[in-house]
Amino acid sequence: MDDRSLNGNILIVDDKADNLRLLSRMLGQRGYEVRSAISGSAALMAVRALPPDLILLDINMPAMNGYQVCEELKACEQTGAIPVIFLSALSDTADKVKAFRVGGADYITKPFQVEEVLARVENQLTLRQMQLKLQQSNQTLMQEVQQRKQAQDILQDSEAALRQRTQELEVALEELRLTQMQLVQSEKMSSLGQLVAGVAHEINNPINFIHGNLRPARDYAEHLLMLIHAYQKSAPTPPELQAQMDSIDLEFVKQDLPQLLESMQVGIDRIMGIVRSLRTFSRLDEADIKTVDLHDGLDSTLMILSNRIKQDDHQDGSSDGVEIVKRYGDLPRVECYPGQLNQVFMNILTNALDAIEDENSQRLAQGRSPIPGQVTISTWMTETQTVHIGILDNGPGMPDSVQQRLFDPFFTTKPIGRGTGLGMSISYRIITERHRGTLTCTSTLGQGTEFVITIPLQQSRSQPQPRQREEAGLSPEPC
Repeated sequence: MDDRSLNGNILIVDDKADNLRLLSRMLGQRGYEVRSAISGSAALMAVRALPPDLILLDINMPAMNGYQVCEELKACEQTGAIPVIFLSALSDTADKVKAFRVGGADYITKPFQVEEVLARVENQLTLRQMQLKLQQSNQTLMQEVQQRKQAQDILQDSEAALRQRTQELEVALEELRLTQMQLVQSEKMSSLGQLVAGVAHEINNPINFIHGNLRPARDYAEHLLMLIHAYQKSAPTPPELQAQMDSIDLEFVKQDLPQLLESMQVGIDRIMGIVRSLRTFSRLDEADIKTVDLHDGLDSTLMILSNRIKQDDHQDGSSDGVEIVKRYGDLPRVECYPGQLNQVFMNILTNALDAIEDENSQRLAQGRSPIPGQVTISTWMTETQTVHIGILDNGPGMPDSVQQRLFDPFFTTKPIGRGTGLGMSISYRIITERHRGTLTCTSTLGQGTEFVITIPLQQSRSQPQPRQREEAGLSPEPC
């Protein structure tokens, strides 16, 4: 943040004047410098004229919605780093996930609590200020490193001292880069964990209410139908009552009502399964090692990504989406940090889906048919009590130059706004440092990419016979 305001310059974007006045007054009373825009196009003009420190952005606006505004901002190098908090009445999980996917830093659901808005605004401004300070420190340190290296050529007599100082500065620079990486990771994972846990909680309460009442409702319906049947058998039906029964098609109702209640039960069971997957995936803040089933973590991650995996068949035989092939071996429960492993699964699977989608977009632009996307997930255990997880996609593959830098911090092949370059670097550190394992990548242009995670079984009490890769119907160890 610059000297425009001690507390930050905030742009509020909403097509409702009442909302603009309420938010402007609320933030202005806290000392923030507030500007407002009543449409998406007006917001873009305001940002280009004077970039703010933070943007509060409504989603449902005419002509240009909040998602489009955010995508425009993230696509521009000058505005891509400005944090965006979505503030909307949309409460569906898909809407919130889309908001984070287009680059949103946080999401507040209307109607909102004043203290919640103020706390989230303060949090984002603090994070923004820390990031700017880290960037300035990085630039200062890089300049100093360069100056020291130049002085080394001139002052040969102090070569040893300069070398030592340069090494110290390089270590400090790397520590700052890692601090920035951990800050971004903490921000994103905290927001995602809170979002997922909150959504699961909000869904679970009404679902439990409905689930608890379905069984009595089915019993009541069965008793009523039995009573109607007994009444019809015991006495002749008066003409007036018969006419009313015909008008509501009583025979159809008697057949359809049990089926209707049964379909409701199936739907409730499906929703409860989704909630369980959300809870499994959201264990991002668990600091202790847990003994878990890795397949549960993989399945919950796939559930989170189901909207990108879902297939829609077309008349020409082609289909959108990606086929998931599971080749799970007979694994025991594994000691690990489950939330962190879920994060690794999410990063690798997201990259695989992105690669397949980008390849098919290029093929369609060239007038060629898309390839049927496929991701194969394999798990197995070796005689050394080491667990392996392989994730193979049939995307376009990567050249050697990309593979060599794949796990470097801040390296990305994605355009501005779509990737930070931290996902694979964080995943590598989680596997190698937190789990004492390995994370390898094998990729061939035009054929696809395979990531293989290996982690030790550690102190598992059960000692089952190892499940070989061949027993799971797979090829031998990948090279």
